[in-house]
Parts: sequence; structure tokens; C-alpha cells
Amino acid sequence: MSGAPGGSAGVNGSLMLAAAIQMESGPDFERNLDRAVQLVELARSRGAELIALPENFSFLRVGDVPFLTHRLDSPLVRRLRELAGRLGIYLLAGSFHEEVPDADKMFNTSLLLGPDGGILAAYRKIHLFDIGLEDGHGFRESARFHAGDEAVVCATPLATFGLSVCYDLRFPELYRRLSAAGAEVLLVPSAFTEATGKDHWEVLVRCRAIENLCYVIAPALTGRPAPRIRNWGHSLIVDPWGNVLAGAGEREAVITAEIDRAYLLEKRRQLPALDHRRLDIHSAE
Repeated sequence: MSGAPGGSAGVNGSLMLAAAIQMESGPDFERNLDRAVQLVELARSRGAELIALPENFSFLRVGDVPFLTHRLDSPLVRRLRELAGRLGIYLLAGSFHEEVPDADKMFNTSLLLGPDGGILAAYRKIHLFDIGLEDGHGFRESARFHAGDEAVVCATPLATFGLSVCYDLRFPELYRRLSAAGAEVLLVPSAFTEATGKDHWEVLVRCRAIENLCYVIAPALTGRPAPRIRNWGHSLIVDPWGNVLAGAGEREAVITAEIDRAYLLEKRRQLPALDHRRLDIHSAE
């Protein structure tokens, strides 16, 4: 379990306006990044202090287009750090392909940036999406990506955040570890496909909120980047009781909701399920 020091969690009763960005992405890196910056600036103009971008927001590989990778000191990361510092926000850089020196695979990496432009936490996607379809097509992330091996929690003056990416959502044991380490807000940048999204997306997001008594902020890709691919969209912000505070449809959107730490603590007092966990029995270690 790792994270970056960012101060203590917000004081009782503190409110934070959070935004989830829903956008289209594809192989045009510059177009995607410009659009992401526009939407982040729009969210900030609405008062958002934490703004979350979706998985693969800056580049989504289609067909035979080569993968595009970045290091943590790349122009992409520097531009996002400048954006966070200029706007004075906490910015979740949903995920991008992180280059691994001297390796033929990469990481799917999510960064949490602070209002001074610093990198507060880096999370590398643990669960890789490998699936075969009946028509012979499928996805094998493990063919191109290394799996991360570290759960990441980051304490900030606003809240304590637990990081994850997309397919992680199907593995509740990860979120148990995050909440046990103090997470109050779970971040789930995603690119769910329509095939699974229409039946599973909202159910899974709300489950992770309910069982961990956490807020969940889940920004998602939308649109159809290729004839066989349709991203589900329907970004969500859910409270610790499982209530949907804000949701998007299928179009690009900025959704916002208040994150109220006093409400979270109240619900945890009313239903002290987190205190009743038997991590000694349920731990996979």
C-alpha cells in the first residue's frame, strides 16, 4: 500500500465540489488532450476543486495505430501538472500508457496531481482485461501491459483518495484494501464498453460505494472510436449510501456533486460495517 503525503483528511463538515469528465477519445493525441483541457477548465469554472478525467483520455488506440507511451516527466504529464497548478485544483489524470524503460510492455497509469502541480500519487492498473469472444475477437491487455502490484491511497486536505482503473472495479478485494487504509473517496477512471456497461457499470460502482461506505467518482469514456467499439459513458458520482449524486448519458459532459466528509462519517457511525470486517480471515495474503 502506498501513497503520497498531502496533508490530513478534510475536517468534519468540510465540503468539496468534485467533477467527473466524460469525453470521447481516439488516436488523435493532440485533439484529445486539447479537449480534455477544455473540459477541465469548464469544470473549474463551475467551482470544482477535484476534477477527474477518464481512462485513456489522451489516447485510445484504434486498429493498427501504434501505441503512444509517456514517462512521468513527459510533455503530457508536464502539461497536466501545469494545468493543475494554473487552476489550483486536484486533478486525476485518468490513465495513460506509461513507458517502461528497456521493456516491451507498458503500464496503464493514473496520476493524482495537486493544486501546486505536484504528483501526489501514481497508480498502475493491477487487473488487466483479458477476454475472448465467441466470434474469435477479444482483448488481451496482458499482451501489451505489465500489471501493477501496489494498491495506492493518498491523503490530502480535501479527503483521502483510493486509486483504481476501470476493470479493477470488478475486484472488491482491492477496494477493501483501499478503505482499510483510510480511503474515503474511490476514484475509478474507466472506459467500459457498451456490452458490459449497460448491465454492470452502475451496479458495480454503487456496490463499491455501499460496501466501503465511500464516495465513488467514476469518469468514463464515451463515443464510438471504431466500428466494433462503443464506449458506454454514463459517468457517475455516488455517495457512501449508494445514492447517485450525478450521472451522465452518452454524450460528452461535465458532472459535479458535493463530497461531504461529515455525511460520510455520519453514515459510517450509523452503519459501522467497516469496524466489523474480518480482514484476518478475508485477506488474500
